[in-house]
Parts: sequence; C-alpha cells; structure tokens
Amino acid sequence: MKLLGIGSRINHSDYGKGVVTNVTSQHYWVTFIENGLETIDLDSEFEIIEAADDDVDTVSFFDVESSLKEILRKWSDVSEVVPIADKWKGGKLVLEPGDTNLKSSEIPIDTFFHKITMVRDRLRVMEQKINSSNLEEQEKIDLQQYITRSYGSLTTFNVLFKLKTQNFVGQKSS
Repeated sequence: MKLLGIGSRINHSDYGKGVVTNVTSQHYWVTFIENGLETIDLDSEFEIIEAADDDVDTVSFFDVESSLKEILRKWSDVSEVVPIADKWKGGKLVLEPGDTNLKSSEIPIDTFFHKITMVRDRLRVMEQKINSSNLEEQEKIDLQQYITRSYGSLTTFNVLFKLKTQNFVGQKSS
C-alpha cells in the first residue's frame, strides 16, 4: 500500500470529502469540508479523489517530540519537576546568627528547595557519567560511595519533599 501524500483529496463514507493535512506512522490527519479535522487509520476505507505525490515521512511531530524528551531526560541535567510538600509552600527559611548584633537572613523556602533538588540532579548526572566512564571498576565503586555518602548527608532535607519516592537515600545500614 502506497501512502497518500499531504494534499491528497479523499472521499470518506462517514466524514465526506477532505484533504490529507498530516501523515503519521498510523494515521492520516484529514480536514473534512463538513466535519473538520479527523484522524483516520492508514488502512481505512475511502475513495481517493486525487493522490498527491509527496514523499511522506511517517514519523509524526509527537513521535519526534516524545523521543527528544526521553533523550534529554536521560542524558542531560535537565531536572524533573519535584513538588515541595504542601506545608512548606510559600514559606521562608530564616537564618538567625548566634550574634544578636547581626541581621538575620530570610530565603523563600521554594528557592532553597529548588537549589537542593538541583544538587540532587547534578549528583545523579555525575553518577551516570561515572558509570559510563572508562574508569577501573574499583575507581567507579569508590566514587559511587562518595556520592552515596553525599546523598546520606542530604537526607536532612527529605522533610521538604512532597513525595517520599523523591527523598534522598544514603547508604543502607546492614
């Protein structure tokens, strides 16, 4: 079966006359005169009024976008959206110096939380880079232990996370 190109005109028994405006790996996107935009399966029954000779790339924009998102998520340090626990939303972190003559400092807790999650994300990227490096296995293990200890040092901040699955996890005691 030869795919119809964009611009092909068809007559569909349910939707009437229309023009193919996009082609994906499974569907034609057809703008019908009476029914507007519809997607129909490539193997649908319809009459071809005029086939446009157009090389069709059957990878849709959605497919490309999904693949790109997955690649970026896997290989970059683009961070996932990590929700802060509801009780901390809009709160502030107040740092009071021991010396009462000095001024305290306030930081929006959302800003502080964002910085903490960025540290976590950077540690994850470092972990991936170590694991895929050409280092000797023992060197990889040693560096991995430093990262695990770093996670352990950051467990104090787990109280800020909304989802327990996103908490820092240090070395498990045996």
